[in-house]
Amino acid sequence: MSQTKTSRTAGAARLASVDALRGLAVAAMLLVNNPGDWGHVYAPLQHAAWHGCTPTDLIFPFFLFIVGVSIALNLGARIEAAGAAKAPLARGVLERALRILLLGLALHALAWWLMDKPEFRLMGVLQRISLCFAFTGLVALYLRQRQQWLLLVALLIGYAALLLAGGPLSKEGNLAARLDSALLGPLAYEWNAAAGLAHEPEGLLSTLGAFATCLLGLRAGDWLRRGLTARLCVLSAAALLLGYAAAFYLPWNKQLWTSSFVLWTGGWACLALLLSHHFVDRRGWPALGRAFGVNAIAAYAGAWTLTVLLECLGWMAPVYALGFGWIARTLGPFEASLAFALAFVLLWALVVALLDRQRIYIKV
Repeated sequence: MSQTKTSRTAGAARLASVDALRGLAVAAMLLVNNPGDWGHVYAPLQHAAWHGCTPTDLIFPFFLFIVGVSIALNLGARIEAAGAAKAPLARGVLERALRILLLGLALHALAWWLMDKPEFRLMGVLQRISLCFAFTGLVALYLRQRQQWLLLVALLIGYAALLLAGGPLSKEGNLAARLDSALLGPLAYEWNAAAGLAHEPEGLLSTLGAFATCLLGLRAGDWLRRGLTARLCVLSAAALLLGYAAAFYLPWNKQLWTSSFVLWTGGWACLALLLSHHFVDRRGWPALGRAFGVNAIAAYAGAWTLTVLLECLGWMAPVYALGFGWIARTLGPFEASLAFALAFVLLWALVVALLDRQRIYIKV
């Protein structure tokens, strides 16, 4: 991770709407990942137990969609300017993807070591971001627009066919879980040694769906870069309708990242991008969340590290009881749990605001 100071003029080419949307996604991640009491969390702030889609299930797809949008914005003009000289750009994409991957592994190693976890978890959020960033960056460099659309359609149809032909879609019996059991085993998020079954929400086969989400963002970002915003409206409506219809045959499922889930969440993400661009870039509304957006990975990694340290030192429970116990006694446990989560987000909002004020942007 390197620290850079960027001038205002250097950042002028960035779209504030995209930074804001990315930042709001990160802030939402911190909110749902850090309740004061996991036993008292409001339903919209929880993931669907299996099939379904809650507001919380939209967060990670939104972030991956914005990864694709950012690749289109950052690489688009450079690809056109560089002509055939794509090797240096590809090397830069792969090097950054590797850094994100190593950071994700380091954060998991920290939790495994300090919190004395029985097994090390190989996959995770940053690992999935790394794989999607590498894949989508190479697609942006080496495939033309028509080929990108064909690849997206092939991913959606092919992955859906794999899941439907691979047996039941239950948590234990689905094809993705069986593959993760065979390849990851105890390195997965959940591991039942007696049954030889693993469950990994950021698993190997389900990454195909995440790739599709990132590709959808890449195509939307290219249209945004070229000012074809009317197409974003059509894309959003089409994805929502197709995602809703497809769910009758292949349910929305974040942990499997089903094709219907890709379309449903991608439709909402595309609509959010269109609205953010209209109000922030065109009408000059405040870019809420931008400070989080320009230090997104750093904020996520910092929040993860703070949580691990509080837990391993045994401070989390006392801090919650001391600072928020009175809310639980006066208003209720759900309100106290939410208050802690909001305070946690506010703390990191202050950190990233200070970094932004000093023009410090920590890049991975």
